[in-house]
Amino acid sequence: MSVIETIIDIPIEHEKNVCGQFDSYLKKIERTLHVTMIARDGALKIIGPEQMVQRAKSVFSNLIELSKRGNVIAEQNVDYALSLSFTESDNQILEIDKDIICRTINGKPVKPKTLGQKQYVDQIRKKMVVFGIGPAGTGKTYLAMAMAIQAFKNGEVNRIILTRPAIEAGEKLGFLPGDLQSKIDPYLRPLYDALYQIMGAESYLHNAEKGLIEVAPLAYMRGRTLDNAFIILDEAQNTTPAQMKMFLTRIGFGSKVIVTGDQTQKDLPAGAVSGLDMAMRILKKIDDISFCQLTSSDVVRHPLVQKIVQAYDEFESKKKTSDRKVKSVTGRKAHYDD
Repeated sequence: MSVIETIIDIPIEHEKNVCGQFDSYLKKIERTLHVTMIARDGALKIIGPEQMVQRAKSVFSNLIELSKRGNVIAEQNVDYALSLSFTESDNQILEIDKDIICRTINGKPVKPKTLGQKQYVDQIRKKMVVFGIGPAGTGKTYLAMAMAIQAFKNGEVNRIILTRPAIEAGEKLGFLPGDLQSKIDPYLRPLYDALYQIMGAESYLHNAEKGLIEVAPLAYMRGRTLDNAFIILDEAQNTTPAQMKMFLTRIGFGSKVIVTGDQTQKDLPAGAVSGLDMAMRILKKIDDISFCQLTSSDVVRHPLVQKIVQAYDEFESKKKTSDRKVKSVTGRKAHYDD
């Protein structure tokens, strides 16, 4: 295998951003692709096997272009660029970056960061009902919220309705103090956080007072018909089948519905069937309903979150395999006993 070297120019104003603190991003690329990278005097020399050098060059060129577009390069960008370098989609990271949904109150652009997130956003634009299903940190709720706020600002919908089942995450919290709104607010806090970050507290409160933005527990949806609204159901894995059917039959004319959930984090009583699981089986053949499956590769939180999700996935997979073997052996033994 021939060893080659190539040189890439690094604009001095982008060097720190793309190389990372103490060249941490370069070291990660070196370890992953088994190349040597030397940054000096505004240039980067890459030495190694030809195929790996070409991949490293593609990764680094993409990072420079992202930096030129005003992005602060994070470890997640480097990890995802590296993962795409092993496919024929390595340049799609730049295409994803072009899709700006909206900007936060501080002017920061909100956009998809992975191919899975890009597909999710595209499906929201095309379909009337979209199920965003995936592990923690994949941006399911945040991207849906961004799409809702943008649709509201563009006049595509008259109001935004955000809801989730008010169920404790494996804890018994007892009676909470205050009026009814004070009791349910802790369950809806993640939705408020996203609203404040994208829209700003003042704008949210102004629209909430007019009834144009509503954050409410799922139980409040019964008996309503929701026309010309952007409706988001969060934490859908904690709905019962009856609740899910009730929610989906609230949809009125001119509305768009996003249902988000993580099938691995159910807080329902033991043995209870999740409304999300049942909906996925029942509704999968309906044309205007889309199911978008996000995976651990779409996690955009701290890189450690991605490792945690992968570790749990591997554990659950091994556990299911082990349980199947035990059932198989038990079944054969019972047959022999007969």
